[in-house]
Amino acid sequence: MNRLPSAVAGFSGVGRSYGRHGCESKLVPFSFTTHRHPGRGCGVVALVIARPNPTSPSMLGDDEILTVTLGDTAAGLRLDRALAEALPNLSRERLKSLIKGGRVVDAHGAILWDPAAKAAPPATIEIRVPAALPAHNAAQDLDLVIAYEDAHLIVIDKPAGMVVHPAAGNLDGTMVNALLHHCAGQLSGIGGVARPGIVHRIDKDTSGLIVAAKHDKAHEGLAKQFAAHSIDRRYLAIATGRPMPANGTVDAALGRSATNRKKMAVVAAGRGKHALTHYRTVEPLQGATLIECRLETGRTHQVRVHMAHIGHPLVGDPVYGRARKPLSDVLKARNFARQALHAAHLGFIHPVTGNRIALDSELPADMRELIDELRV
Repeated sequence: MNRLPSAVAGFSGVGRSYGRHGCESKLVPFSFTTHRHPGRGCGVVALVIARPNPTSPSMLGDDEILTVTLGDTAAGLRLDRALAEALPNLSRERLKSLIKGGRVVDAHGAILWDPAAKAAPPATIEIRVPAALPAHNAAQDLDLVIAYEDAHLIVIDKPAGMVVHPAAGNLDGTMVNALLHHCAGQLSGIGGVARPGIVHRIDKDTSGLIVAAKHDKAHEGLAKQFAAHSIDRRYLAIATGRPMPANGTVDAALGRSATNRKKMAVVAAGRGKHALTHYRTVEPLQGATLIECRLETGRTHQVRVHMAHIGHPLVGDPVYGRARKPLSDVLKARNFARQALHAAHLGFIHPVTGNRIALDSELPADMRELIDELRV
């Protein structure tokens, strides 16, 4: 068995060394593959080697270790792109996440932290891909309302009360647990162990449409659209009072509240993330208004915080609003204890076929019945 050729550090930038503790010195089996790229010739060689996992804190678990030798044709490419060309089964976004997580090292054991660093071959690079931890996201046979599904993605009409992905206090019974069962584990890995397939989120007590990716390429394509703010997302909400003007735009940056880190708040420009919400009145109600909110950005609690900021928090919102009588009496009688917010429309370009997808979801029964009672 031939040993790997020696190599110098392949990328510019500052690295941090760590010891290769726990790695045995004996020879182990490996597979050898050569990837050719149109117009680039053969310059990238990838070898997959099975080794014991190290004890470095950032590399715990039964990692799969991929060793990639980059040839001259990788010169000048970004680190993430060069590795993506060498490892077609891992998307560029997935590799970028691994790099930023300290899971990519050069031949000398220095961690390569910068996905944008330039290649300087010849170089041998080691990527440690963490193994899935099924105990944190067990497949569960739970009811799902599927608005759309194909081989690449799935859109769920999520009910209020369902958590999107496992987290502290909600380790099962989530949408991810249900998706793992429904999709037989075939979900994108970009979101990591706890959030396979998840491209975006909606709050536990918000109902409506949410898309998940079945593989990394679909995930990457959808994520680019979210980043470019080209996704068409429209929410139906019941706001307290009567917004004036009836139709308008809230342009206010959002960040963590200085007094309560579990809440979001409007902050000065430059301190938080840019957030833009367009709202329009759909129907006036008694002490409230049915509105449609179109999001250009997708920040945490965006609709809830923006509407509270202009003096019209969402009906039932336990964090950002407090209903007054007689509206509070109606909510109590109906046992309506969640924000009246529903992700009613989702539109995007299919990341694989290029077709336009536009989906609508009807208001859930609790919001419909509340609107009926509040009609003028």
